[in-house]
Amino acid sequence: MSSWLWQTLQITDIIDIALLSYLIYRALILIRGTRAVQSLIGLVALVFLYALARQLGLTSVHWVLETISVYIVLAILILFQEDIRKGLARAGSLFPRSFGIESDLPMLQELVKVSFNLSARRIGALIAIQRRGSLQDYIDAGTLIDARVCQELLLAIFHPTSPLHDGAVIIQDGRVTAAQTFLPLTRSKSVSRIFGTRHRAAIGLTETTDAVVVLVSEERGTVSLVASGQITPVSDANEMRQKLQELFEWDEPSPTTVGG
Repeated sequence: MSSWLWQTLQITDIIDIALLSYLIYRALILIRGTRAVQSLIGLVALVFLYALARQLGLTSVHWVLETISVYIVLAILILFQEDIRKGLARAGSLFPRSFGIESDLPMLQELVKVSFNLSARRIGALIAIQRRGSLQDYIDAGTLIDARVCQELLLAIFHPTSPLHDGAVIIQDGRVTAAQTFLPLTRSKSVSRIFGTRHRAAIGLTETTDAVVVLVSEERGTVSLVASGQITPVSDANEMRQKLQELFEWDEPSPTTVGG
């Protein structure tokens, strides 16, 4: 039998199996840690029961499962639409976006400088940087701005006396596009209770999109980067700059120290 298999196996069959295996693997990675995993287990159990009923001739069980199969799929789509949306957003981030280092390095430098300036003053801030996934819905709901990313502007926006200091700033295509935007709070029960609204908003946005959020804690005076629902504290300007390069896949030939 093995010789027959190798004789009939073609290169297209190998490619077909490899692609299907990869898609299944990526789907399992995307739903890992979500409620969809439990649904998948239940769905597999129903499929197994359906096949067993058909094999053993259990007519009533087979008919019931066949009848409700369409409604089960619809129920899963409705009940777990949020998890499905998160999974699709993560899938979009699988394709890396390359930025031109010459045009984006000034923005990076300004973000690093303003982050640690705000941190030293104990002023909280949320700065969301759009990548492949669109943040247009949040931009439209905020106060529209079209300005170059600079330390002075961001300091003015997040100053406690500014009417725009509540909410987040969104950077799109290398420019400050909106301020006073409100991001979706995470619903994950695994998030520590010590995190406040600002942290939960940063996690919530990066769970549903591939954006990167710069988070400055008012209470702790710390600076963190948030991506894919994970908070990564940075201790100084150089570490933050290095992490940003990794997240955005900047490829700079020689590192330059950025002052904080």
